[in-house]
Amino acid sequence: MKTLRLSNRLLALALALLVIAAERAASHWLGIERLVPGVENGLWLAWAIGHCDTLDGPVITVARRALETGNVNHVLAWVRPEDEHEIRHAFDHALAVRKLGLHARELADTHFFETLVRVHRASEGASYSGLKPAGGDLGPAVPAADKALETGYVKSLVNLLTDAVRSGVHRHFHSALERRNFAVDDVAAGRKYVEAYVAYVHYVEQLWESATRATAHGHYAEHGAGEHQHAAHLH
Repeated sequence: MKTLRLSNRLLALALALLVIAAERAASHWLGIERLVPGVENGLWLAWAIGHCDTLDGPVITVARRALETGNVNHVLAWVRPEDEHEIRHAFDHALAVRKLGLHARELADTHFFETLVRVHRASEGASYSGLKPAGGDLGPAVPAADKALETGYVKSLVNLLTDAVRSGVHRHFHSALERRNFAVDDVAAGRKYVEAYVAYVHYVEQLWESATRATAHGHYAEHGAGEHQHAAHLH
């Protein structure tokens, strides 16, 4: 299969789709249950939460606003109710330490940012590996999603995603179509077709599931119920 010449962000999604397709194909042809049940959740989750730990991401943005205004409510929407006490404690601690000087202020802010991001990511089932620098390459999709919310116009975002999906579907479709009419005694050619067919069908399937799913993943109070419902659907 040709290397996808996409942005880093779209490439990550494409690779995730290939992993899912390979995992499903292996379980199907070996006649066993899914090797890693629920693998889609983790891969789609990784796609969904890519900039929540960056210094210019939405979580840190509201955290700065909370510290500057002294109002913790700016950040509470980003954590689960059961985590609110920890965030309030970290916030009060940060406000107190900030008064001790510029250096103390920087340390207090960083500690609060780290606590908030760690707790937020834990609520999404994601690990925390530290704060990421601002200005990282998020690819075109995430900035376009944020821009749509800022401007109130979603047309550019829809066009971006539509073009990427159209290109991906055409690529997978033609790859499978070109290999479809193989000689029955040419097993090697048959295997190439099956490989292309599996990639094509599961690429389409994953796009459909993502597009028609109510949310990208369960969240906060609905987190547990969403995961159980999706797991039941997969089995």
